[in-house]
Amino acid sequence: MSDFYQTGVVTTLHRLTQNQVTRLEADLEKYSRDKPIGLVLPALYSEFETVAMQRIVAELRQVRYLQRIVLVLGRANREQYVRAKSFFDNFYTPVDVIWIDSERVQGLFRKLEERGLSAGPDGKGRSCWLSYGYLLACRDCDVIALHDCDIVNYDRQLLARLCYPLVHPHMGFEFGKGYYARVSDRMHGRVTRLFMTPLIRTLEGMEPGNPFLRYLDSFRYALAGEFAMDINLARVNRIPADWGLEVGVLAEVFRNCAVSRTCQVDLMDNYEHKHQTLSSDDRTKGLSRMACDIAKSLFRTLAAEGVVFTMDDFRSMQVRYVRMAQDTIARYYADAMLNGLKFDRNAEETAVTTFAQSLRVAAEEFKEDPDGLPLIPNWNRVLSAIPEFFDLLLDAVNKDTRELSRMAAV
Repeated sequence: MSDFYQTGVVTTLHRLTQNQVTRLEADLEKYSRDKPIGLVLPALYSEFETVAMQRIVAELRQVRYLQRIVLVLGRANREQYVRAKSFFDNFYTPVDVIWIDSERVQGLFRKLEERGLSAGPDGKGRSCWLSYGYLLACRDCDVIALHDCDIVNYDRQLLARLCYPLVHPHMGFEFGKGYYARVSDRMHGRVTRLFMTPLIRTLEGMEPGNPFLRYLDSFRYALAGEFAMDINLARVNRIPADWGLEVGVLAEVFRNCAVSRTCQVDLMDNYEHKHQTLSSDDRTKGLSRMACDIAKSLFRTLAAEGVVFTMDDFRSMQVRYVRMAQDTIARYYADAMLNGLKFDRNAEETAVTTFAQSLRVAAEEFKEDPDGLPLIPNWNRVLSAIPEFFDLLLDAVNKDTRELSRMAAV
């Protein structure tokens, strides 16, 4: 059972009671008549070959309060598209599939490039951005919810708790971020535990009172992939196209949404999904690359707020981060011992060493190119440059659906 303590500047909605899904879903069926909900599922085809996706589909089949589900399918050929779509046959909720690799959708990306509006490289950021545009084009949803598709122990109560604060008529929230514990016989979530939080607190020590850092430090799991937002935020938010997606989303919400209308929600007792490798010997992969992209996203956001970084600042930051992370390991060790969990202290120290190297690389790359990879433009800008883009997107998805449905019927 969670505590009910409020920390930081972001409202925390705790999980104080168990087995509330029936009540939550009954309320959501009623409230969603006035605020319809669209669910986005960003997925690779390979995830449809896992037990996790099968469980997610089985749970979503029981949900009755969604207006529509948008599956954004990446790295799939025609036959794989047809198979993935078949998972949602006879669903209560309408399911639309955006096939990222289709020639029609790729043509839309090329059209954007021609107008100087890059949608970025293939990845979760671009998939999420395109799905938001699709829901905006459909004009029948007021709230967008999103969760990952590799959650091994998925329960539909996660979705209900995620949506509830934004749909309830008297709560008034416009953005909700999920959080949870990630524990099996040991603690997981190394990037959050050993990199993100120590780095934020390192930066807070260098920039006392910075409102954005205080805001970030208020989130219990800032890198969680589960969130819900008002449809209007999807229209004005820009999105990073790299591993800095979650940090970039929070930065855009900080710019465009009052902190009083932002919350974090305890979604489930424990959360289990696939684990990324550390990749200490390859900076272009795994958690090593993720940490680097997260750090650069933080640096760019702070620079946009007027914070100036010198090379001396970065050197001091790296030393301070390592000390902060090592102190954090001692805390987690004590927590693990009290709860009878396994704790590999050497592995934790190795992770910190790897993250410190990622931080150094991030600082060097930021100094060389402060702008970095451009954010994907918001939908207001896209429509200003290409007013007919929503119609083109709807047409592309509808034509792909009809064409491939005929293929499945043969």
